[in-house]
Amino acid sequence: MKIWAHRGCSQRYPENTLIAFERAMEIRNLTGIELDIQLTRDGELVVIHDERVDRTTEGIGLVRDNTLAEIKNLHIYAGSYPSQQIPTMNEVFDLLENRLNEGLKLNIELKNNIYPYPGMEEKIIELVHKRGLQKRVVYSSFYAKSLAKIRILDAEAEIGILDTKVSDCMYKLKGGCGAAALHPFWQGIDLDPMELTGYSVRAWMAGHLYPDKPTGRKLDFGALEALGITDIILNEPEVYVI
Repeated sequence: MKIWAHRGCSQRYPENTLIAFERAMEIRNLTGIELDIQLTRDGELVVIHDERVDRTTEGIGLVRDNTLAEIKNLHIYAGSYPSQQIPTMNEVFDLLENRLNEGLKLNIELKNNIYPYPGMEEKIIELVHKRGLQKRVVYSSFYAKSLAKIRILDAEAEIGILDTKVSDCMYKLKGGCGAAALHPFWQGIDLDPMELTGYSVRAWMAGHLYPDKPTGRKLDFGALEALGITDIILNEPEVYVI
């Protein structure tokens, strides 16, 4: 089973922050890190999951209604660690670039299924190419048209289609979104494993994010592999790999 860090090490550190990504990149046998991107009002790529800043910061409102300067004035509680900020995609690449060049991968989820964020695809493709990291990045989204646009912008891009059920991922894939991988919820495997043969099936988990306490339970990877899952994107990668 290949292990990915969901929004970094997001059980022990605030999700989608530089400290969560730094801890994840220290895990030498980790396959990759997953994160989410959106656009500020002035067109900057920032790393945050929710369309609103309310849950993770002291602010209120939509990411897209704030400039980068306004976003950078917000704070993310980190317990005994210094408070964090919502990072830019450039800041994340500055942190991770050496590890990516050493073999780590980065799954960039475009959070554009609610707000389409015109120009997001061009901006992230341009940035990845500028950094020379095309072979280290996987692009994913719930919005199939966005992934189809990614494929037009970069014919060689690695793409994964997101949805809750793997059958819905497959439906979108067959609709021509350009994806070669399926990214369903880990409990949404509703197809026979034989139908998933040949695909990377990167299942994601939800809940139990910092500062929630860990559940103390561990996943049975054998059972997940029997369902056809090849990769798992989870909040506690440090529990499973060194």
